[in-house]
Amino acid sequence: MKMQIKATPFSKILIANRGEIALRIMRTARRLGYGVVAVYSDADREALHVREADEAVRIGEALPSQSYLKIEAIIAAAKASGADAVHPGYGFLAENEDFAQACRDAGLVFIGPPPEAIRSMGNKAGAKEIMLAAGVPCVPGYQGADQSDAVMLAEAGRIGFPVMIKAVAGGGGRGMRLVGDATAFPDALRSARSEAQGAFGDPTVILERAIADPRHIEIQVFGDRHGNAIHLGERDCSVQRRHQKLIEEAPSPAVSAELRARMGAVAVAAVRSIGYEGAGTLEFLLDASGEFYFMEMNTRLQVEHPVTEAITGLDLVELQLRVASGETLGLTQDEIKFSGHAIEVRLCSEDAGHDFMPQSGRMALWQMPGDIRVEHALQSGSDIPPFYDSMIAKLISHGESRDAARRQLIRGLEQVAAFGVTTNQAFLAACLTHPAFSRGEATTAFIGQHRDALLAPRADAASEAALAAVLLYVTDPFAPPWRGGRTLAAGFPVPARVELDHGIHELEVGRERDGGYLVTLGNTPYRIEIHAFDGDSIRFSSNGMMESARFLRDGDRLFLLHRGVTLAIRDLTRAAPATAASNGGDGKVRAAMNGRVVAVLVKPGEKVEVGQPVMTLEAMKMEHVHTAGIAGTISAIDVAEGEQVTTGRIVVEIEAVAT
Repeated sequence: MKMQIKATPFSKILIANRGEIALRIMRTARRLGYGVVAVYSDADREALHVREADEAVRIGEALPSQSYLKIEAIIAAAKASGADAVHPGYGFLAENEDFAQACRDAGLVFIGPPPEAIRSMGNKAGAKEIMLAAGVPCVPGYQGADQSDAVMLAEAGRIGFPVMIKAVAGGGGRGMRLVGDATAFPDALRSARSEAQGAFGDPTVILERAIADPRHIEIQVFGDRHGNAIHLGERDCSVQRRHQKLIEEAPSPAVSAELRARMGAVAVAAVRSIGYEGAGTLEFLLDASGEFYFMEMNTRLQVEHPVTEAITGLDLVELQLRVASGETLGLTQDEIKFSGHAIEVRLCSEDAGHDFMPQSGRMALWQMPGDIRVEHALQSGSDIPPFYDSMIAKLISHGESRDAARRQLIRGLEQVAAFGVTTNQAFLAACLTHPAFSRGEATTAFIGQHRDALLAPRADAASEAALAAVLLYVTDPFAPPWRGGRTLAAGFPVPARVELDHGIHELEVGRERDGGYLVTLGNTPYRIEIHAFDGDSIRFSSNGMMESARFLRDGDRLFLLHRGVTLAIRDLTRAAPATAASNGGDGKVRAAMNGRVVAVLVKPGEKVEVGQPVMTLEAMKMEHVHTAGIAGTISAIDVAEGEQVTTGRIVVEIEAVAT
């Protein structure tokens, strides 16, 4: 007798996430005729996803643990709004079995796998056990229940350094640490556990042997409750910083049709064996010899799913909704066709030149390119809070060939206008144009191996400093408005001092009688003629080259989109000279960003050395250790664990060793 498959229809979906994730799900849900409900924290009250939803429900304060990770608040929001289904998005509670169970218990359709599947495959330790039993090659490691410090250190020694510490829950590089030796292991273990607890509510970790310079390959899978399962090919996610993906592409330049079939068959067999429903991703490490090793399964949709959509022509959120309602996938493996190549970059609010430090604040001007796919949830004037992920947009290109997609994406990045908060725009462009990436040779070691080249000072920084000095000169609020043509007001040049690309430039700016400007930097003159000038754009000539640029002046700050890169310039002309205080040379350790104090690592009266960790700050779900700038004795601790601090706040004070 054939078993009756239960249908689970729904009409209104609560999206238990925020930002571009919520907007992405709304777009497909509305196309299919569903109502959509948003949830928000106090920090997101004015966010775009809140305004775009049919209804929105407040679920708590700013921190994720007080809002987006509160299961009971989200269930209550669904009940209050009349939603009969919940989509968890990706991140936060998307891979939380308790959340999936709570939705089931509340009579809500969970748009994702059942809690049993999340329990078996969503937990990295459990997934490895299942794969090992099935004969799938796995990275050697430890995924035992005993999480004591002593056992973890002993197991790390047995595996052999270097080892990876990885949170069993969630993903995105949180709770992950690469440890080179036993001495560094205890601090790395504590930090990984703390970060995992903050991001996922679970401090449990596993250990794995670190494989040298692999590629990170993932296989997109789908299953339904009728027993059907398919894969949608692979994505190459090798370009990473801090174990977080920055660039993803499909297909992988390193995967042949034969290898794709083998990896896909393994992935499909795995999800079919546990009766998996919905979207999932099996992640593998691919070594130089072509051998692959299972790492983990993400029991959710991935941030990088648009590249798979681009090459298959499928809407993966639509597939999720159909499966969740009890329909069949409606696709067989033979019907999946791949077309062209797609690449995605993650635009993040971070300072690549300062160890990818997260940035928060107000985005004064925000304009995205219109000729490629962009997923984002910002607009001019939006605030980027310090409590959530630093990714603020995804740009996705699709072309007939990999190089066509790469060129299209570079062009798209060049059109991004993000003024007000530092982003990794220039770093992403440097990655896409690097010869190793262009040749399809990037592994997970790509950024580490080529860091100096990717972060090299811009070759035209001096000419850009000259242009910035002219813009500051003509937009000076105390100066008369700019007028074109010849002038009788030419006079002595005035000094200017600007900060650009973490370098300070001393210049002189003067206007000549022909109406042009002469900027001197050192012994080098730059002649700049302005042809057109309005509130946010300039057309000018410099040394015979006519160009255009966009700009925004905000007090002593100038933002400039020039030659495809957004630059942030500070006018230091009237500022006091910098001192050693900025790097802690005065004995005061200052918060490097807005964030929450998660660990104070020293006590009053304790002696410290230069570079010794003194405090750990969490910002945008990542931890950042602050160190002593001088040797001495801790004279004061000015913050408490759990306290929220702002950039520049003094957190620890050190009295220098007497000499």
